[in-house]
Amino acid sequence: MKKLKKYFAPIVFLILIGLSYLFDFAAGEKIGLNFWMFFKEMILFLPVMFILIGLFDVWVPRERIEKHIGKDSGWKGTGLVILLATLQAGPLYGAFPFAYILWKKGCSIRNVFIYLGAFATIKIPMITFEIGFLGLKFSLLRTLITLPVFILIGYFMEWYLKDKDFEVKQP
Repeated sequence: MKKLKKYFAPIVFLILIGLSYLFDFAAGEKIGLNFWMFFKEMILFLPVMFILIGLFDVWVPRERIEKHIGKDSGWKGTGLVILLATLQAGPLYGAFPFAYILWKKGCSIRNVFIYLGAFATIKIPMITFEIGFLGLKFSLLRTLITLPVFILIGYFMEWYLKDKDFEVKQP
């Protein structure tokens, strides 16, 4: 019974989507179509992403990560994670497993948060679309505002979590 309770919400969702198609409810049909498109994207994207993250985990030694973007990396490490994040493409849910691998390999918690902020806001593929739709002035202004904000958030989170002892599970 407890297992069935865990799947209650997805089952109800699928039943409601099915009823929407049965009774020709346009809003429900659109929700179902959007869900299906997102689901296909994830099914196609996630295996490739996990393979690349696995290769990164195996090929890049911990010492290199600790040296360049670890606790003692300073502003150079901050610049490197920003550069790494801006050169990547893909949806935000793809950044979280990679951020975990960085942290597991010795990246400072500050640089993990800065990486996630940069990935979410200043990826080069995203900025090119933004410039096309909203203009260069807007994109530069937004980048100049958001960049210092997530750097400050990274430093704040490092300070806030300094006494926390997170356990990294090694396989």
